[in-house]
Amino acid sequence: MSSTSAAAQHLRDLARLRRVRDRIDREYAKPLDVEALARGANMSAGHLSRQFRLAYGESPYAYLMTRRIERAMALLRRGDLSVTEVCFAVGCASLGTFSTRFTELVGVPPSTYRARTAHTTAELPSCITRQVTRPIRNREARATQPQLA
Repeated sequence: MSSTSAAAQHLRDLARLRRVRDRIDREYAKPLDVEALARGANMSAGHLSRQFRLAYGESPYAYLMTRRIERAMALLRRGDLSVTEVCFAVGCASLGTFSTRFTELVGVPPSTYRARTAHTTAELPSCITRQVTRPIRNREARATQPQLA
């Protein structure tokens, strides 16, 4: 394969990965799994996972869960839904898995997050609220800690 055709193939693969990421962003509340995403991109599940990780730094499943947790955070800040209602509204089928993943990404359980933030961000514009309350993955948190001399 020539370098020109390899570059063209790489661009086509990136476009397919972008479509997968966009689908996750749009359909986060629907039942999605790597196999279904791969079928939609005409790729094998293993190839999709490897290429997605290379392009975006995390697996498709981790990206999906981060989107679900971001949306859950917004719903919990509103304060009018229970944790269970939020869990199912964002597409999670298991309250236990949702709570575990939420705690991993946010640092506190969903019920604690709801109690702490239900009214504290009410006056902030949504774009600011989204930025300051965005979940931080564990590896990102470790990378941003100040280095001591």
